[in-house]
Amino acid sequence: MDLVGACRAFVSVSERGGFTVGAAAARMSQSVASRRVAALEERLGGPLFERTSRRAVLTPFGRDVLPAARQLVQAADVLLHEAEAAHRKPWRLAMPGVCATADLARLVAEARGLGVTLDIRVAPPTQRTELVHSHQVRAALLAVPANDADDGDDGDGTVWSVPLGLATARDPGVRRVYLETLRLTRGAPGPARRVWLQPEDDVPHIRDPLTRLRDALGLRPAQLVAAPDLTTAAAEVLCGPDLLLCSPAQAVELGLVWRPIGEVALRRGFALAAAGDGNPRHIQARLGEAIARCLGADTPADPPGAPGAPTDGGRAATAERTTA
Repeated sequence: MDLVGACRAFVSVSERGGFTVGAAAARMSQSVASRRVAALEERLGGPLFERTSRRAVLTPFGRDVLPAARQLVQAADVLLHEAEAAHRKPWRLAMPGVCATADLARLVAEARGLGVTLDIRVAPPTQRTELVHSHQVRAALLAVPANDADDGDDGDGTVWSVPLGLATARDPGVRRVYLETLRLTRGAPGPARRVWLQPEDDVPHIRDPLTRLRDALGLRPAQLVAAPDLTTAAAEVLCGPDLLLCSPAQAVELGLVWRPIGEVALRRGFALAAAGDGNPRHIQARLGEAIARCLGADTPADPPGAPGAPTDGGRAATAERTTA
């Protein structure tokens, strides 16, 4: 028995003094209202109305239980209103600044189609951590070592892994770019070529391996530069011989030529972390593939050469060691 529905019919009929108008006010047919009131009378163990041909008059028992029935109906209406408001409440999510605007727009649109209203906050790695810890967002994609991201669903949502390589304005003519080719030889003309890090990659698990490799190869400290923003780094690469550390998808967006690094394999890792004791699993389950597309992360559907997937040169077992 639908107790709330039965009480709704009972209250509406009692307030209007008849089954016809009471049923119409409760948006149900007269026969449905009659059945529901009869079921409620059987459940409560007594008649609620004295029925006449024209009116439905409350019995003393009906008058006694009417306030509780009205309270139940009102509580149900409040619950339905709160549930609807909760569905409309934006799900504030902090995202890295490596996603194209078009991809973020598609993510928001896809979420809306699934009944989730996303409010995207784009921020660098450190700020995303602060946002989720201070509960300014409901969840954030945090930068983590890629080996954590490869562990799969281990409770903290670390499932997205993004390959990194070096991108240049012109085709380097090789399948991999070796950092050792950036070392200046005596008498070489021009300034040393630089590798630019965007803010998303200025994190220990990416910056430190590159710094150690730079020192081991004898490159100059100034040849590894952390840019204040992606625009600055991309502009330096577009107007000169420098290189940008980025994902294949970013290289496509910027019109650059992407190649893997010859000496080291670097990857971004992202973990979906919720504020407080929240659980982001339902967002991950429903929007995981869309988030992967935004990040340029590996997905099983990415064929070789597809946007966001490494080129054939990125999968080569051996490569030329010529100057990039």
